[in-house]
Amino acid sequence: QVQLVESGGGSVQAGGSLRLSCAVSGPTYDVYWMGWFRQAPGKEREGVATVFTVSDTTYYSDSVKGRFAISRDKDFLYLQMNSLKPEDTAMYYCAAGQRWTGGWSGPFNPAMYGYWGQGTQVTVSS
Repeated sequence: QVQLVESGGGSVQAGGSLRLSCAVSGPTYDVYWMGWFRQAPGKEREGVATVFTVSDTTYYSDSVKGRFAISRDKDFLYLQMNSLKPEDTAMYYCAAGQRWTGGWSGPFNPAMYGYWGQGTQVTVSS
């Protein structure tokens, strides 16, 4: 099955940048969605950025649009994070999903993603 391993998290001051990486292994021929989610303490997991691999269409949450950029190559998914804010502090998860037939409720429906990494912590100080 698909395995995802994140790296690149750390601590940074507000206004700084980080680049997260997700190493992807296993059978990805039927992976349609690859994205990044985050979860801060006491909050629900939220989608940050995702890509529909069939067309390479990207989607971003309003909170990161213009600051974050998702990209991918053969074996990696990346999240370039610029102009970081303290509210970006969270555990960041890489996720992948197969073809979704459950009805459309947006690109960040967690049910669409059957594979998850273990997470990498991002801490932004003011």
